[in-house]
Amino acid sequence: MAGTTMIGDIELKAVHWIRQEIDQGLAPQRIPGLEGTLQQRLGRHSHRVALAGLLLVDTSAADLKTLQEKAASGEEVTFTADITTALTVEHMVIESFAAEQVAGRPDQYAYTITLVESPPLPPPAEVGGFGLDGLGFGDLGGLGDLGFDAALGDVLGDIADQAGALTDALDSALDAIDQLESLASLASLTDLGSPLQPLTDKVDQLSAVGPQVTGVLDGLRRIIS
Repeated sequence: MAGTTMIGDIELKAVHWIRQEIDQGLAPQRIPGLEGTLQQRLGRHSHRVALAGLLLVDTSAADLKTLQEKAASGEEVTFTADITTALTVEHMVIESFAAEQVAGRPDQYAYTITLVESPPLPPPAEVGGFGLDGLGFGDLGGLGDLGFDAALGDVLGDIADQAGALTDALDSALDAIDQLESLASLASLTDLGSPLQPLTDKVDQLSAVGPQVTGVLDGLRRIIS
C-alpha cells in the first residue's frame, strides 16, 4: 500500500488492507406525528482502525515481539496511516492482535490488528461528579456551574440559622422549667394555702412536656450538627 503506516516506532511495510470505522452514536427517537425517526446524537464512539499484513523477514521477529508487548500492556500508542489523515486521532490502544505463522516459512508472520482511539481526559477542573463538563461539584456538593450553588447556599444557611434560633429558644424554655421546678419545691414546703400552689400545678404540667421537648431538641441538634 502507498504511504507509511506506523504503530509507535514500528513501520509496517507490507500492509494488505486497512479499514477505518466511525460510529456517531446515534439514538433513534420516535416523535408523534413525525414521518421518519429523529436521530439524537449522543456523541460519537472512538475511531476504530483494523489492518492486516505481513511482517517482513529482516525485522519480523523483532517487530512481532514489540507488537505483542504493546498489545499485552494495553498502553496508548501513536498510529499513522493515510487512511486517518482527515481524522484527529492523537493516541490509540491496541484492542486486539492476532499473528499467524505459515509452515515452511519460519521468519514470516501474518498479523491482524484492531486499534481504538483513546482520547485524553479533559482538565480536572472541567470534570464533574458525573464526568460531564460544566457540572462540577463545589463546596455544597455540585451544580456550581449551573448557578445553583449560591441560591442553595443561601437556603441552607437560612435553615441552619432558623434551626439554631429554635434550639436556643428550646434551651431557654428548658432552663425556665428547671427554675420553676425549684420554686415549686420551695412552695411545697408550706402545708396549707400556699400562694404558689397554682404555680406548682403548672410546673407539673410543664414537667410532663419536658421530655418531649428534649427529644425534639436532640433531633434538631443531630440535624444541624
